[in-house]
Amino acid sequence: MRTPRGTGASTCGGAGGHRNDEDTFKILVATDIHLGYLEKDPVRGNDTFVTFNEILDHAQKNEVDFVLLGGDLFHDNKPSRKTVHSCLESLRKYCMGDRPVQFEILSDQAVNFHYSKFPWVNYQDENLNISIPVFSIHGNHDDPTGADALCALDILSCAGLLNHFGRSTSVEKIDISPILLRKGRTKIALYGLGAIPDERLYRMFVNKQVTMLRPKEDEDSWFNLFVIHQNRSKHGATNYIPEQFLDDFINLVVWGHEHECKIAPFQNEQQRFYVSQPGSSVVTSLSPGEAVKKHIGLLHVKGKKMKMEKIALETVRTFHIEDIVLADHPELFNPDNPNVTQAIQAFCMEKVELMLDTAERERLGNPRQPEKPIIRLRVDYAGGFEPFSVHRFSQKYMHRVANPKDIVHFFRHREQKEKKDIDLNFGKLVSRPAEGTTLRVEDLVKQYFQTAEKKVQLSLLTERGMGEAVQEFVDKEEKEAIEELVKFQLEKTQRFLKERRTDAVEEKIDEEVRKFRESRKKNTEEEDKEVREAMIRARAHRSEDEVLVAASSDEDSMDIEMTGTSNPSDGLSSTLSRGRGRARGRARGARGQNSTARGSSRRGRGATSQESASGSRSYKPVSGPGKNMSIMDAFRSSKTDRSSNSFQSYSEDIIDVDSDPEDTSFVPPSSKINQRLPTMSSLSKRGSQSQASRGVDFESDEDDPFMSPATTRRTK
Repeated sequence: MRTPRGTGASTCGGAGGHRNDEDTFKILVATDIHLGYLEKDPVRGNDTFVTFNEILDHAQKNEVDFVLLGGDLFHDNKPSRKTVHSCLESLRKYCMGDRPVQFEILSDQAVNFHYSKFPWVNYQDENLNISIPVFSIHGNHDDPTGADALCALDILSCAGLLNHFGRSTSVEKIDISPILLRKGRTKIALYGLGAIPDERLYRMFVNKQVTMLRPKEDEDSWFNLFVIHQNRSKHGATNYIPEQFLDDFINLVVWGHEHECKIAPFQNEQQRFYVSQPGSSVVTSLSPGEAVKKHIGLLHVKGKKMKMEKIALETVRTFHIEDIVLADHPELFNPDNPNVTQAIQAFCMEKVELMLDTAERERLGNPRQPEKPIIRLRVDYAGGFEPFSVHRFSQKYMHRVANPKDIVHFFRHREQKEKKDIDLNFGKLVSRPAEGTTLRVEDLVKQYFQTAEKKVQLSLLTERGMGEAVQEFVDKEEKEAIEELVKFQLEKTQRFLKERRTDAVEEKIDEEVRKFRESRKKNTEEEDKEVREAMIRARAHRSEDEVLVAASSDEDSMDIEMTGTSNPSDGLSSTLSRGRGRARGRARGARGQNSTARGSSRRGRGATSQESASGSRSYKPVSGPGKNMSIMDAFRSSKTDRSSNSFQSYSEDIIDVDSDPEDTSFVPPSSKINQRLPTMSSLSKRGSQSQASRGVDFESDEDDPFMSPATTRRTK
C-alpha cells in the first residue's frame, strides 16, 4: 500500500501552528461553485472563476488539511474547454506544493474509489506533489452521463487534481462506504452520496435500500461527516429528501444543491445531528435566497467536537432584490388613470436607484467586489394595472448593472377565492416555479399529460418514463433517448401481448395494453430499470454512430486499388453492374423511393464486382420491431411469417435488372442475410451503412468505376 507523503510529521507549521493542531482537522467546506455559469456574458463571464480562486486562496492561507466540495463544481454537464482549463489552472496553482499532508487514510481505497483507474487518493501518488487534497461528490449539474457514465470530475480525478467519491450507479441498492481519515487522535468517517433523482432516492430510503456502512472497530470514536447533494426543501410529495431519512449516528451533514447560505450548523431535533448548508458561491437565479451574503466554512474537528467558522466571500457580485405590490399603494396608483403606467415606471426607477446606491456603499468597503451589481425588481401588477416596456426601461441601465435585460419582472398574483383578504404579502404568495425554484423537465411532462385532453393522453408509455427520457434529451443531449424509450417499451408490450396470445382484435389489444401500462406504473422499480436500460441503449447507439461516422470519414480519405473478379460462366458480373448503375441513378428520390433503403444498396468505391452484386440488394432486417411498426403490424407480421419463409431463398437469388424499382415487394429477414452475404471489407461495409442511415448525398454516377459509358448515358 502506498504511504502518504508527510504522514507522521510533527505539527502543522506556519502561522496557524498550535500545540493541538496535530489532533485537529481543518477542512474548507464549499458547495455549488458552478464553474462556467454565463461564461459568454461580457460582464459576468469570469465571476465563477474569480470566486473559485478566492476559495482556494483561503484554503492555502489557512493551511487546511483538505477541501471538501458538496457537488456542482461545474455548471454544465459538458463544460467548455475554457471552463475546464480555468479549473485545472486554479487547482494546479493552489493545491500543488511541498507542504506535507498531515492525515492518513485507513479505509480500503480500492472500495472508496473503485470506479477509478487510479484507486487511491491523489496525495499518495508518488508521481504527484499535492499539498491540499480536494474531495468532491458530483451534483445534478455535473453528474456522470454518456455510454461510459463519465463526468467532468472524472477528468480532474484522472489528472490527479481532485478525488471524486460518493458515486453510486445501482438503482436497486446503495451501500455508502466511508473514507476513514485519521490525524493524531482524531478520526473522521467521511461519507458521500452524489446527486441522484430525488424521487428515486426518496423511494429507496422508504424501501430501506440505502445503507451507510460503519467501521467495526470503535464505532463511537469516529466523527461521522456526510456530504449530500439533494433537494432539502420540499418541492413535491417525493421531490426532496427529508432529514429524518438519514441515520442518527451522523454528527454533521454538509448539504449541497440548496443555494441559500445557511452555513451555521443547525441541529435536527429528531435525529440530533447538525446540518450545514453552505449555499452557492455565485448567483445563478434571481430569487431572494440568492441575495443572502455568500460564505464558505472552515470546519475544525477535534475528537467528537467541531466548530464551523464562517468566511465571507469578497469577490461575489452583489445582488439586491425587492418586491413591489402595486395594489398596496392606492394613493399612488389608480388603474383608471390614463397616466398610471408612466407613474409606475417612475416609481420603479426610483426603487432601482435606491438599490444601486446601496450596492455602491457596500462595494466601497470591499475593492475586490465587481463594480456592476445585479438588480432585480419584482412587480405584482394585479388589480387592473398594465406593465410598461421592460426593454425600454433596461436601456437606461445598460452601463450600470450586470443584468440590464432582466431588471424588472412583472407578474400577477391570483388570490384564492375562499380567502377575502385584500392585503397582498409576498410571504403569503403562492409559490411560483418561475421565480426562485427550478422547474424540472419531467415535472412539466407529467403536468402536461395530467391536464391534457383524452385524445392526447399516453396509452402505451408512462408519464414517468417519458419525463425521464425528455430530461435526458434536454439536459444530457442524448438525442436518441426518446426514440429508444419508445422502441424499448413498444418491444416489451409486443412480447407481453404475444405471451398472452391476445387475439388480433383492436378492442382486446387496447384493453391488454391498458392493463399492462397500469401494472408498470405501479411497479416503479421495474419502470426505473426500463428507463435506465433504454438510456443505456441510447448511449450505446450514439457511440456506435460516432464510430460509424469516423469509419466513413476514414474510408472517404483512403484511395484503395482493388481488382475485380468475375465468373464468365454465369455472366453475373456485367448484369449486376448494369443493375447497380440503375439503382444508383434512381436512388436520389425518383418515384418517391426511400433514400435509406436505396442508399444501403450502394457500396464504397473500390469494391469488386462480386461484392457489388451482393451490394445491389436492398435488405430490411425484421428481427425486431421497426421504428414505425405498430402493435397491429406485429400481429400481422407474426401470422405471415410461416407463409413468407417458403419464398425467402428463391426471392433472394432473383434480381430483375430491368424491372421498375417500385415493383420491389419482398424483404428477406436478417437471419438469411447473414448467411448469404459475401465477406467484404468491414470498413467499407460500415461506412456505407452509416451514410445510408444518415441520408448522406452519395457521389455522382460519373465516379462509378463499374459503369460503362453506355450504361451511364442510359441511366441519366
